Amino acid sequence: MLPSFVRPTPMTDALYEYVLSVGVSEPEAFAKLREETGKLAEGEWQIAPEQGPFLALLVQLTGAKKCLEVGTFTGYSAMWVASVLPPDGKLVCCELSAVYAAVARKHLTAANLIDKVEFRIAPAAQSLADLIATGHAGTFDYAFIDADKGAYNLYYERCLELVRPGGLIAIDNTLWDGKPADPAVTDPDTLAIRALNAKLHTDNRVSLSFLPFADGLTLARKC
Repeated sequence: MLPSFVRPTPMTDALYEYVLSVGVSEPEAFAKLREETGKLAEGEWQIAPEQGPFLALLVQLTGAKKCLEVGTFTGYSAMWVASVLPPDGKLVCCELSAVYAAVARKHLTAANLIDKVEFRIAPAAQSLADLIATGHAGTFDYAFIDADKGAYNLYYERCLELVRPGGLIAIDNTLWDGKPADPAVTDPDTLAIRALNAKLHTDNRVSLSFLPFADGLTLARKC
């Protein structure tokens, strides 16, 4: 058993409010998008507020210019990433739903970020295959995966092909409410995430960091 001092600090409601109060400086346009999304029945699909600036910081630290998102939903993560791209930067957003993409476009436009974002409205597997087929393999600096969990392995493999050596892939929901750690939980989404987590652990094509952050965020740097 691991000693208690090496474990993450338990995140109480009060502590989480403190983290948000000192750790997230959210522009008004971003807050409006998050608030609108929170009213949707699927609002829980949105990344946590503290994840936005973290993803943006990853893009800045890596000097990323060409970025990819697999599963954009209403665009909160896309706004953070687009906000730190250089003038010649581009974020390609793969989103299945034209309805959610319309919400994202509205708020990206309001934030004066729409010119940095390209939407591909189709099943993500198709959009990723099209990017590979049209010569984009090995050209992306950064990719973020946050879509249907059953296809995570496929998305990872295609992003690994699309990202350049030294590029970064971030994968959301790899803790999945703790279910991958419980062998008794065998629903398809949990099985898919559990299998990908195990695969990443021994994948010598990447260097790995698994962060117990929000609902789990795995970072894989392509070797």
